[in-house]
Amino acid sequence: MSTEQTTPTPEAELTFADIGFAEPILRAVLEQGYTKPTPIQAQAMPHVLQGRDVMGAAQTGTGKTAAFVLPILQNILPLASSSASPARHPIRALVLTPTRELADQVADNAFKYAKYTDIRTAVVFGGVDMSAQTTLLRSGIELLIATPGRLLDHITQKTANLSQVQILILDEADRMLDMGFLPDLQRIIGLIPSQRQTLLFSATFSPEIKKLAQSYLRDPVTIEVARQNAAADTVQQIIHMVPSEKKKDAVVKVLNARIQKGLSRQAIVFTNSRIGCSKLASALERSGIKAGAIHGDKSQIERMQILESFKKGTMDVLVATDVAARGLDIADMPCVINHELPFNAEDYVHRIGRTGRAGAQGDAIALVDPSEERLLADIEKLMNRKLVRMPVPDPAGGVAADPFFYMPYRAKDESIASNANDLNSDAAGKATSVTPAKPAIKSAAKPVGALLGGFKKKT
Repeated sequence: MSTEQTTPTPEAELTFADIGFAEPILRAVLEQGYTKPTPIQAQAMPHVLQGRDVMGAAQTGTGKTAAFVLPILQNILPLASSSASPARHPIRALVLTPTRELADQVADNAFKYAKYTDIRTAVVFGGVDMSAQTTLLRSGIELLIATPGRLLDHITQKTANLSQVQILILDEADRMLDMGFLPDLQRIIGLIPSQRQTLLFSATFSPEIKKLAQSYLRDPVTIEVARQNAAADTVQQIIHMVPSEKKKDAVVKVLNARIQKGLSRQAIVFTNSRIGCSKLASALERSGIKAGAIHGDKSQIERMQILESFKKGTMDVLVATDVAARGLDIADMPCVINHELPFNAEDYVHRIGRTGRAGAQGDAIALVDPSEERLLADIEKLMNRKLVRMPVPDPAGGVAADPFFYMPYRAKDESIASNANDLNSDAAGKATSVTPAKPAIKSAAKPVGALLGGFKKKT
């Protein structure tokens, strides 16, 4: 198994035009304002275009989705047809994701970049009626994005045929295993021709994932563009030690302190339970903060309506369980708050990966009570860094009373102090200059059909 690591090589100077995409795909990319690939894109795309199996590990927010969507479109483009016959549009590429939100995000990217081609795209996931999805599948689809459970529903009803799939992509595969999808994955993969290209992308690689790769990937190229289980350097992480019964008030203080310092009050707040998620959203509403909750008990339509309100800025706080920890693609998300630490340390990495995306600065705040000290220790061990402890800010106490970092981001010629101390060192990190990079993936208006759980190229 070959491995590549990110180094300062000429790859960083590559442009999308250099990679060799066909004119219709390149036009769509340039239309979004992108000319240079991110590290994961620059390293993965050439191998995918060559037909190699790939294991790609990258932090969330680094352009991982486009790293496989663009070369997939390029590889199946020669087989695209303008014919109206469904028989001329079999499923040639299949992307499996663990959650509805992630499936919708991947499909949104595919729709944007395939817009000038004859490639038909659809997304299917649970929580919505199957009839609209069935109509799309029967009309013929070349690129299908799906969650495992809903795909098996369509396979059972004979509305999805995988016998001509040439490329299989497992996105956030570690999360699929965590959610118990291994039997479903095995059943789906068993229906796909063995002579295929297989891509596995994830923010982290566990031993279970490596075992999965050994079973289904052939001599894969392993690409890791950042240290495993690390958060982006653009995320400022702070711990507040707070008794459980005072956490709601602490969230309000943090948000109000951000406003006082000229920052946006918008934040994603993560909880561990559906009941706790709903209760916290209601409590924030009573405190005068516009908040909404998304969790597994919400219907897909409800969840997407709440997400849309949050993206438009008509809602200040999105309270979420880990059902939304992966797949949320919200541009310029300024802050993530862990109301409770997750039970799995890797989920902490994914939660805070919602901010500091694509080079932008972001703040990750965790409220930790004494019972969570062990979880905090697991997180620090995983990330190999000691996270900074600070008192909860008190907006009423004035700026001088608050040693915290709630202040507008510094001008680009100023430096900010690193909050990451290696676990083996007691020395404070040296100040480093941070210049935000241009985002690799920007949000765009979502096709109306996506709300129905499926859409295809408009003709």
